[in-house]
Amino acid sequence: MRKVMNLNQDWKFTKQDEEKSVSFSYQDDNWESIDVPHTWNAIDGANGFEYYKGACWYRKVFKVDTLEQKNRVFIEFNGSNSITDVYVNGKHFGQHRGGYSIFRFDITEAIEFGKENILAVKVDNTVVDDVYPQMADFTFYGGIYRDVNLVIVDSTHFDLLDYGSQGIYIMQEEVSNKQAKLMIKTRIANDNDEEKKVRLWVDVLGKDGKTVTYAAKEVVLSANETREVEVPATIEQPILWNGRKNPYLYEVKVSLTSYNDTVDEVSIPFGVRYFNVDPESGFFLNGEHLPLHGVARHQDRKDKGWAITKDDQEEDMELIKEVGATSIRLAHYQHDQYFYDLCDKEGMVVWAEIPFISIMSKNELEGTNAKQQMIELIRQNFNHPSIMFWGIQNEIQIGGDRPEVRRLVKELNGLTKKEDPTRLTTMANVMFVEDDDEYNYMTDIVGYNKYYGWYTGEAEEFADWLDGYHKLNPNVSVGISEYGAEGIIQYHNNTPQVRDYSEEYHALYHEKVWDIFSKHPYIWATYLWNMFDFGANIRDEGGVKGRNNKGLVTYDRKIKKDAFYLYKANWSDEKFIHITSKRFVDRPDDAITVKIYSNCDEVTLFSDGEEVASKTSDHHVFVFENVSLKEGFNEIKAVSKEEDMEDVAIFNKVVEPNPSYVVPNQGEGAAENWFVQPDDLDDGTEYEEIVITDDVYSSRDKIETLMENKETRAVLIKHLGDISEMPAYSMIKSMDLNMVASMAKDQFPGKVMYLLNRDLTKINK
Repeated sequence: MRKVMNLNQDWKFTKQDEEKSVSFSYQDDNWESIDVPHTWNAIDGANGFEYYKGACWYRKVFKVDTLEQKNRVFIEFNGSNSITDVYVNGKHFGQHRGGYSIFRFDITEAIEFGKENILAVKVDNTVVDDVYPQMADFTFYGGIYRDVNLVIVDSTHFDLLDYGSQGIYIMQEEVSNKQAKLMIKTRIANDNDEEKKVRLWVDVLGKDGKTVTYAAKEVVLSANETREVEVPATIEQPILWNGRKNPYLYEVKVSLTSYNDTVDEVSIPFGVRYFNVDPESGFFLNGEHLPLHGVARHQDRKDKGWAITKDDQEEDMELIKEVGATSIRLAHYQHDQYFYDLCDKEGMVVWAEIPFISIMSKNELEGTNAKQQMIELIRQNFNHPSIMFWGIQNEIQIGGDRPEVRRLVKELNGLTKKEDPTRLTTMANVMFVEDDDEYNYMTDIVGYNKYYGWYTGEAEEFADWLDGYHKLNPNVSVGISEYGAEGIIQYHNNTPQVRDYSEEYHALYHEKVWDIFSKHPYIWATYLWNMFDFGANIRDEGGVKGRNNKGLVTYDRKIKKDAFYLYKANWSDEKFIHITSKRFVDRPDDAITVKIYSNCDEVTLFSDGEEVASKTSDHHVFVFENVSLKEGFNEIKAVSKEEDMEDVAIFNKVVEPNPSYVVPNQGEGAAENWFVQPDDLDDGTEYEEIVITDDVYSSRDKIETLMENKETRAVLIKHLGDISEMPAYSMIKSMDLNMVASMAKDQFPGKVMYLLNRDLTKINK
């Protein structure tokens, strides 16, 4: 029978490239003692400075009992970033390229049974041009950051070398409320030098453990053969997996028997369901409309990076459930199997994707690694009922409009449909992809990462864009794959504005945007960016280095920002009251506006025990204006008498505003990392009318185009500095100058744009 031995404990680690450590006799006494999961970037991966990228080594001593000598021994890694070489007793068993999926090697031939064996692992998180991601707006934490196991199986077993999968696929061929027709596809490996006859058994069990249906098949395997074997099974009157309402899970027990012995057995929880997306009406699960109120999730957290525990993952899920989400976009890579299991159990509809993000390699043009990671993602996660969408790419257009990128996106879509025809393909287009671009029609459904109200324009612009897109593409199912704004709880503002980083603007932004989304029923899903703050080492915004601060919850999961409660009020049935701006304690005002988020029908406000007013709201936002403040501390209480709920805030009336509430360099925003402010502008410049025609360069051209021409490059450097040296150049070079200027208005006042166009239009194309 199959045995799984966890190897997480008692490792040795060095942050050096020690090739000699593969030898059994190598002395690692001076190495650090650690357990896995582990990352060497737990601290430097989110502090805003350069974090360590390079080769590091792990070593571990382990034993395998002599009783296992007739069996096969596999080493299994659940996540190691990003290029991993595995040695056992000095023998190299292989290299895995990619940091997010399960991979295994058969190490049987090197094992000294009953004796000590040495496992040496080289892990390198250096970015190379044939492994994805190439570049992205998050930290690439290095290390063996998920579990490591030994898997010991009989020489006849379900295939463990099938792209890290279980070797078993539960294909849902036809599902309805009356019947679920399944095809259980298995890959059986016979590692014997002689023929082997086994019987394949499939037992489907209900939640109560009782058998629902079963099937069997005789299989004769040739020596050293791996064969695909299919067994049909039907569930009559199935209980459907129905999202958060009823995430019902069956269990399929698949086993191989030889005479009276069970030689291998795997149990897989699964749910049966059917779904579709309609361009006019959105997402339907089991024939019923289900609004996909989605959040996106990165897997890291403060002082741990990606080396998180099951408890950490459970806490993430509880917070996502509390806010009332019905769907999760697991960005931008394959997440831990444990979290997909949680999504199955809790009824979350999942968008799962690979890290084909931002830019495609300039040298490796076949996309071999992207295709490998897509196959791994699908085969390893095929049996999760929660997953309904496979993500092909995220903002891959940032790297420029290259024909090979378009070709690879199409090939990835074709590969995905071949691997799994039962689910929908999707992708997340960067915001500057045109509404009629071919990218809108490559996958079954599509998403857009749009940041009106933060990087560009005003939040209200979502309405016009959505209406225009839907009118142009009535047969395309469109979703919002990312939207959001930075919210830093240190900063506060009575009159919140774009890019002031205040908690108040963060909340107001989401009020406006969610109000728009809720009025557009054809949006198949919305995915808020992000559920949690996360590490992004190139960032330096709002005085916070190394993080993306768009989360509803802080990086350490300790504080729920006000916007969290806005969504809870709209998405959750759990009754509550929340007074916003509690952290905006010091107030110089004689009277303030008190805003409350709640899903209660009526809220009554009290100030120092005296009733102020009662209000109702259809939008879960209760606003009380001109609430007087006395000198010193004021207790504000919000009460729902019907639900017997309350919340309390304390505000301190002060003489002068608290300067710590204002972000340094207010208004410069994200662009401060991208450009230097020109210091050679002449205030005495004589302005002249500029005519922009198609035969001259201008701010309508892409930055990449302008930087490739010697004369136009000199103009950019003159007024902006050498932007090719800026950290985010690769992300913005495919945008036209006007687009970037709209995202960074403070860096591009009218005068700067005038001077740029004055000089650029003098250069003929």
